Amino acid sequence: MSVTVETAARTAPAAVIVAIDGPAGTGKSSTSKAVAAKLGFGYLDTGAQYRAITWWMLENGIDVDDPVALADAADKPQIVSGTDPSGPTITVDGVDVSGPIRTQHVTSHVSAVSAVAEVRTRITELQRAIATGAERGIVVEGRDIGTTVLPDADLKIFLTASAEARAARRSGELKGKEAADLAATQAALAKRDAADSGRKTSPLAKADDAVEVDTTELTLDQVIECVVTLVEEKQQAKA
Repeated sequence: MSVTVETAARTAPAAVIVAIDGPAGTGKSSTSKAVAAKLGFGYLDTGAQYRAITWWMLENGIDVDDPVALADAADKPQIVSGTDPSGPTITVDGVDVSGPIRTQHVTSHVSAVSAVAEVRTRITELQRAIATGAERGIVVEGRDIGTTVLPDADLKIFLTASAEARAARRSGELKGKEAADLAATQAALAKRDAADSGRKTSPLAKADDAVEVDTTELTLDQVIECVVTLVEEKQQAKA
């Protein structure tokens, strides 16, 4: 019996921490959740955590244009993230904010809030605790995961796509959208990119050892299969 148990332990897939970074509209969330579900891993949407703390700041009357005020309040909200890829949850002080954090009001302020060093330090600590505590493996998606949050992640992937493709995806693949809407979406993405890439603390950047995957001409299924293959290769290497 002991021999059977030891054999099973040796052949069980290794737990792998996967960091997936990239700008908005590249398919990070869809890919990350699908890969995690397919492999039986946990999933962490780090962007949702920044949206959550931004929502809390707005709800509590904190001036989001005042870095000092944001820094002073960074440790106050209690943010809890669920890691089930089939239904990731996020609460702030016990309140489900999965819907409210996706509003345009929050979206328009999240870059300013997330640029504050004290805010990033607080959220980074939460992210590391969740990722390192995942026993089955986890897929963590964001903008600075491979460079700052989890520099020792087993596998780092950086998703890219053309500006046009990203805008089309964010506009619902052009369904029912006018050209002006697409142009506005592309401009908003460019503004977000500039803010995220230009911030002093943990800017959006590709890690030196990350695998870059251009999703412009790929279907979602193709991107998922590509990432799953990379993870399985890493599992075999660790086994």
